[in-house]
Amino acid sequence: MTIIPVTGRLAAAALALSLLSGAAQAQMHGGGQGMMHHGQDGTGHDEVTMPGLRGLNATPGESADLMTMFHHFDTLYREVENLPNGIRTVTGATDPYVMDALVRHVTQMIGRVEAGDDPQIFIQSPTLDIFFARYEGLENEIEITEAGIVVTQTSDDPDLVAALHTHAAEVSDMAARGMQAVHERMMGGG
Repeated sequence: MTIIPVTGRLAAAALALSLLSGAAQAQMHGGGQGMMHHGQDGTGHDEVTMPGLRGLNATPGESADLMTMFHHFDTLYREVENLPNGIRTVTGATDPYVMDALVRHVTQMIGRVEAGDDPQIFIQSPTLDIFFARYEGLENEIEITEAGIVVTQTSDDPDLVAALHTHAAEVSDMAARGMQAVHERMMGGG
């Protein structure tokens, strides 16, 4: 089993940078074959290019990795353990391109949280706001194993712990149901 412990801002940034070399390949793999355009209100919401995955402070690569994961959510698997002071998650993908996108996404986003640098993705959950506002109160550990990317996040702040539990459930729902989970959350049904 390969374990790469990653803790703290600099380590997460270094891991994220080392993974960027595969970004172009993962972006090309993201495709969109078989996706449908929809929009009951006539807006023609686009599930091929997924413009909601862009952000005011997000890079094109970050948005492309999200698109890859949403287009291929059926390859994702996830386990969550709610801890009294946080969460421990194991997330992986059966598709190596999706796994590369997942690892980049997780390491980059935890690096952003540690820096208080909100990407402001258009469809991101309001649950994330507290992470960027109170980032100093979070402890983050990342390990990459054969089982997937293992993330442990803890805090002494009960509000952060509650947000960690909520966000972990939201991510699990997205991994299980893709954009449908996002649509329902945004419409107040999930």
